[in-house]
Amino acid sequence: MHDIRAIRANPADFDAALARRGMAPVTADILALDAERRAFQTRQQEALSRRNALAKEIGQKKRGGEDTTALENEARDLRNLIEATDELGPKLEDLLARLPNILDAEVPDGADETANVVLKQHGEAIELPGAREHYELGEALGLMDFEAAARVAGSRFVILKGALARLERALGQFMLNLHTTEHGYTECAVPLMVNDAAAYGTDKLPKFSEDLFRTTDGRWLIPTAEVPLTALSLGEIIPEPTEPLRYTALTPCFRSEAGSAGRDTRGMLRQHQFQKVEMVSICRPEDSAAEHERMTGCAERVLTELGLNWRRVFLCSGDTGFGAARTYDLEVWLPGQKAWREISSCSNTRDFQGRRMNTRFKRGKETVFIHSLNGSGTAVGRALIAVMETWQQPDGSITIPPVLRPYMGGAETIG
Repeated sequence: MHDIRAIRANPADFDAALARRGMAPVTADILALDAERRAFQTRQQEALSRRNALAKEIGQKKRGGEDTTALENEARDLRNLIEATDELGPKLEDLLARLPNILDAEVPDGADETANVVLKQHGEAIELPGAREHYELGEALGLMDFEAAARVAGSRFVILKGALARLERALGQFMLNLHTTEHGYTECAVPLMVNDAAAYGTDKLPKFSEDLFRTTDGRWLIPTAEVPLTALSLGEIIPEPTEPLRYTALTPCFRSEAGSAGRDTRGMLRQHQFQKVEMVSICRPEDSAAEHERMTGCAERVLTELGLNWRRVFLCSGDTGFGAARTYDLEVWLPGQKAWREISSCSNTRDFQGRRMNTRFKRGKETVFIHSLNGSGTAVGRALIAVMETWQQPDGSITIPPVLRPYMGGAETIG
């Protein structure tokens, strides 16, 4: 959500900021609607003052035996204006709610992912002779079943069995333990369904309603634990967080994948249901830049500990998500695909979500909107893919990364 006062003060700057995202100017429409709404509110206030004056005048004339019909008719007309619904306010809020966050000045310009900037890289894009993709490995082992999942639920689902199911569980537990014991995050068990206020506050509504699954009673299945974790303080004034509030959760995530027809149809890369460890931070404005670097570092350590090859990418203006002011993607090298694929996305939303949630803290006499950050710590399903492809052996077996072996009963190999 955007501050209408800031738009009034610098409309040209606001249009220029949105132009970086490839958007046409919008402030003329915003300011026209804002002016119309303020004029309506002024008329209501004037009508209320006039009605109060009329009430006194009518009382005086009645006591003097004078005819008050005209004054009473005027008072009735004023009452209709006073009681009229402010239909312009919701229209203005809806218009503002559909506009993306303002990008940080450092975000590189560019139309799409081809303009993203690689900031650093850990390991090389290794070539494994005869490397197979994860679904080829899993199906050959008899531990990954897409056909059975399709019979049960339809396309874009998978059933993992035996050691692969345990490996997926091990990945999630390893990530949670790392983030809670060494990175200072508080583990949370959160609802997998949220209401409109939580989905709106974390910028998933109204723009992304088609990407979500909705229940028959009007709740939304979470696309990521970012939604319930960030909304923990929805609508509240919290104590000033002198240290960032850090939360993490391992949850199933649900996405309709609207608009992704034909993309990544084989395997587990793009599914309707998947596991993810999420990291969320709530902090003061002056702390969010450093927290963004720290959060991304936490996700990077996960990949390093798993023995994966990864790189950090600074997303350009045309590829940065709706609610983010800046985003780092972590991409992992998949030898089977022979490609870098996103496995984590860490974003600083500045006060964008704080305004939508109306979450603030007191600093003296001032009320300040919180800054919120979110990041994958990481996507468990994609980590499973990366482990399978990176640690595959020529005979089709998979070496279990040493850091996961305590979670696998000491086993060193699947196959």
